[in-house]
Amino acid sequence: MNYLNLDEEKVLPVVIELNTLLADYHLYYQKLRNYHWNIVGRNFFDLHEKFEELYTDARVKIDEIAERVLTLRYHPMSNLSSYLETSSIEETTKILNDNEMVEDLLKAHAILIKQMGNVVTEADKIEDEGTIDLIGAYIRELEKSSWMLDAWTKTTTDTLKRSVPA
Repeated sequence: MNYLNLDEEKVLPVVIELNTLLADYHLYYQKLRNYHWNIVGRNFFDLHEKFEELYTDARVKIDEIAERVLTLRYHPMSNLSSYLETSSIEETTKILNDNEMVEDLLKAHAILIKQMGNVVTEADKIEDEGTIDLIGAYIRELEKSSWMLDAWTKTTTDTLKRSVPA
């Protein structure tokens, strides 16, 4: 692994966490496709478009995660049965309403962010800056998407915490 200046014997824990993230992203991606196809009601236009935006982004991240595993000189996980077995994100087995869909996505986001933290922790141990940089950007982006989806669930009378007394 000379071209990366990483100790080959210490890379495997990073690859394991990346493959787990890859499995999580595949389940998340399919969840988004499901919701994109099955959204109905007053929020159809907003959520149909948002779900497409999110699954398009997830598809790119799936490819980038797999390519990072390849860069580390391992094969990425690449079959559905392994994804289902490995992922902490569960398949959606019934049709949900718009609020349930968004709440379920927020749960998936929490799982993804936690797994990204696991990747960063392992990558930090071996000073794998490429993986840290890639996943750090994902964390920031997913936190922002989570904030926006969470804001969508609120009413117009809900408020945020104040940083200074009013």
